[in-house]
Amino acid sequence: MTGPFRAWACCAAFLLLGAGQVSAQALLEPPFGLHWGEAPEKLLGWASRHALDVTIALPSAQAGLRIIKIQPRKGLLPGSQAAALEGRFLGGRLYELTVHYFDPEATADTMAARFEVLRKQLGVQHGAFAADQQQRTVEDKFATKTLAFHREPVKGLFVLLALTEVEDLLRQSREARFSLIYRNENFKNEMQKAFDDEPTP
Repeated sequence: MTGPFRAWACCAAFLLLGAGQVSAQALLEPPFGLHWGEAPEKLLGWASRHALDVTIALPSAQAGLRIIKIQPRKGLLPGSQAAALEGRFLGGRLYELTVHYFDPEATADTMAARFEVLRKQLGVQHGAFAADQQQRTVEDKFATKTLAFHREPVKGLFVLLALTEVEDLLRQSREARFSLIYRNENFKNEMQKAFDDEPTP
């Protein structure tokens, strides 16, 4: 697809999706003042203002995908208990945002408590979350426990909260981190269709 046609197709897909799903998307907007379908400039501008590190990945396996990860050199993100943000953009439009929570200074129990506090806050904001996955595995003297919950108020538009705790059975030490994932699968599918429908040169 030529540059102008690609831009037109992406814009058209965005407008068509927005016309039919504005009310649905409003139920579950991503955090940090972002909105579905936004270009990465807003996120990059915020990172620049706060002197945060930015990593950009352009996976060759998926045309049009850009992954932007933002985190401070040390400590947490400004005004947040989160340590990093990861945005996924297809055709230059936001369809997924992951908020990573990890803190080298916090114990596993502290991180688990923060996870529970956030889960309750999200429940008040979005409605009750459903248990998605709970399991424990042991391999090479390391025990890994995962705990996940999700909420999907509208089909294809969901938020996932997942905790991972790793215990070193030999050294009797534990660490934990969790992630909050906002994903608009409907928008992603529309954008992907625009790329799949590209005419062959």
